[in-house]
Amino acid sequence: MANGKKKSKKKIIVLSIIGALVLIIAGLVIFGGNKEDIVLVQTEKASKRTITQVVSATGKIQPEFKVVITPEVSGEIVALPVKEGDRVTKGTLLLKIKQNTYLAQRERVAANLASARSNLSIQKIQMNKIESDFNRVRELYGKGLSSDAEIEAIRAQYETTKAQVQSAEASVQQAEASLKEASEQLAKTTILSPMDGIVSQLNVKSGERILGTGFTQGSNLMTVADLKKMEVVVEVDENDVVLISVGDTAKIDVDAYPDKKFTAVVYEIGNTAKAKGLGTQEEVVNFEVKIRILNSEVALKPGMSANADIQTETRIDVVTVPIQSVTTRMPKKDIAEKDDSNPAEESASSDKQSNANAPLRGKNEKPSEGVFIVQEGKAKFLKVKTGISDDTYIEIKEGLKGEEEVVSGSYRAISRELQEDSKVRVDNTQKRSGQKES
Repeated sequence: MANGKKKSKKKIIVLSIIGALVLIIAGLVIFGGNKEDIVLVQTEKASKRTITQVVSATGKIQPEFKVVITPEVSGEIVALPVKEGDRVTKGTLLLKIKQNTYLAQRERVAANLASARSNLSIQKIQMNKIESDFNRVRELYGKGLSSDAEIEAIRAQYETTKAQVQSAEASVQQAEASLKEASEQLAKTTILSPMDGIVSQLNVKSGERILGTGFTQGSNLMTVADLKKMEVVVEVDENDVVLISVGDTAKIDVDAYPDKKFTAVVYEIGNTAKAKGLGTQEEVVNFEVKIRILNSEVALKPGMSANADIQTETRIDVVTVPIQSVTTRMPKKDIAEKDDSNPAEESASSDKQSNANAPLRGKNEKPSEGVFIVQEGKAKFLKVKTGISDDTYIEIKEGLKGEEEVVSGSYRAISRELQEDSKVRVDNTQKRSGQKES
């Protein structure tokens, strides 16, 4: 009997302990489930400042004024008195092509012209004789001393000779035009510089044969450029090019001069898009923008890589917040809509129609843009209307007056965790110590 009582007592104790544990776990679940999460955030005051919107792009430096020299006639290069890097003035001899063929052609055309002029002289002499005979026969015909046949014969001979003279004159004009063309072809064998500048690129050597523009696009002989006036040509995305205007200032960073910044101004914006990767997911549409560099103190060379920060707009003394503070949230929906005036008269058909329209309303709803501020330990979502931005701050046109404590971090909290009336705890020690926000 004693052993049975001991076993019963042990059983009661074990069951009591298990029951107590169950009660403790149930209590933790009940009371712990009601505990609301507190979101750790960083804040920054909305303040007024001057903000400049910047569009950044990369490109290449090139001369603003340059001429690509291509020959208009073909032949062998017999003279090349310049080399790459030489400074030339307008009218300087750049290149001479062998002239033998073009000289022979001009002489042949000149001989044809001389022959045509001689033929014209003969025809004119004959015409003068026929004209005299025609006038004499016509006078005799008037006195009745010549027959109709005689007058008609001499008239036909006169008209024929007159036509032959006109044909000879046309032959002379044709020969003169051919001589002019041959002379121009001969003149094109000598190429002179069209402007003051530097031979920035030379692609041929003396003795090479080159093709004129009559054959496809001709040979690219050299480039003469004015290196005193340089520009940066950049490609800007279609979404950003609409922000840029002619006259906007820009700051240029050139890779070859990391310690210098160059001032520049936009002077031309392309109207034709340059598309890359057409028909693929990587399709990109850009527009070419030309930026003139002002008063460069160093010798910039064509082809150098450059980064341009184009200042498109500046706003002075406007309310701003950190860019990361602006987020979006879907507007709250009412679970049920009630008609307080006469709820009993709502029919089943109207309920069905309302339920049918609910998905449509959801599809048309758009997320609202806004910021979270901290009030009495809770997050409040305020709708805002934004303006321009720079790399750090964004302008708030409507929704804030300034001095509001705006949530600026962390990214996870702003983008996902925070909701209206979420409990928050502000900890700006990370921001002050320079630690990276999570």
